[in-house]
Amino acid sequence: MSSLIPPPLSRRSLLTLAGAAPLLAAAGCAPGASENGLRPDGALRVATYITPGYTDLYPGIERFNEVLDEDLGSGVVDFFDSGALLNAEQLVPGMLRGVTDVGFQTSSYVSASFPILGAAELPFVNDGFEQMRRALAPDSPLIALINEELRPQGMSSIGAMPCTEQWVFTVDRPITEPGDLRGLRIRTAGHVEGEMVKSMGGAPVAMSSAELYEALERGTIDGMVSYLGTIVSRGLQDILRYGTRAHFGAYSVDAYANTAWVEDTSPQVQEALLDAGAAYAQEGTDIQFQVYEDEYLPLVEGSSMEIIDLDDAQTDAFRDATSAVVDWWKSKVGDDELADRALALVKEA
Repeated sequence: MSSLIPPPLSRRSLLTLAGAAPLLAAAGCAPGASENGLRPDGALRVATYITPGYTDLYPGIERFNEVLDEDLGSGVVDFFDSGALLNAEQLVPGMLRGVTDVGFQTSSYVSASFPILGAAELPFVNDGFEQMRRALAPDSPLIALINEELRPQGMSSIGAMPCTEQWVFTVDRPITEPGDLRGLRIRTAGHVEGEMVKSMGGAPVAMSSAELYEALERGTIDGMVSYLGTIVSRGLQDILRYGTRAHFGAYSVDAYANTAWVEDTSPQVQEALLDAGAAYAQEGTDIQFQVYEDEYLPLVEGSSMEIIDLDDAQTDAFRDATSAVVDWWKSKVGDDELADRALALVKEA
């Protein structure tokens, strides 16, 4: 099995966690510290950097919290959103150190540290969103395999929400074949996406979504790889002239729990977490897809952006051009047998 180690904290992360010390002292981070397995003040702490502005993703997190309150008692959940407690970089390290019990994190942020998660992010390896949803269902064999890898590292997946597929968006050049990306500076949100862009001759650029509008307007970047939620939430549909609709990748927004805490907390809390995770994965994903169908897709299709749909031959050309990304990912996993098992579970879902 591969050895997956979370990255060391940056100086900024250390300062933030140091600032959280009063919370740790007041609420306690020792597993099972109260009678029913919650924190000494009776709370179950949940954190995310996702804001209410993500109208497709946020309702699923709210539903997760509602189920916990329904099962454990009103007001049990101590919820921090919008990075108020831990930002995207700090969330998993903070959870591993007990700053929060449950954290909602985009897989692309942590698959560099936990490469097994990349199995569901690879380009052109399956038939898109519905297959991704089956692969990441709460009781799926892929989630079981992922947890075999994650738990020894201190965290457990308790619910996954697959996002709709990622397209390639550009300002000045339509992307209809792999060579069209050559030389372009493309913003990516994760290392799998970055490798996909490099496989076609592009240059991946990392930046926060808050910087995208200005970067595109000034020509700092030529385009981006993204799902539609980022396009709409940042108002980019009128500055990006082309969108190539294909399965250039995908990621999920996942609920992770501190494994030591889960294992030491009460059966009642464990059962509530399972209920909440299932509601998040099922009802939350339903909401997300409905927002995509009813709001995001019509808004983008009705904008000035030209949407490019690939035919089978064009799709095959992109699949061939990005096939090396799979081998690269397997090298990151460090265990070919494990990687092949995970990939098969994605493809066969």
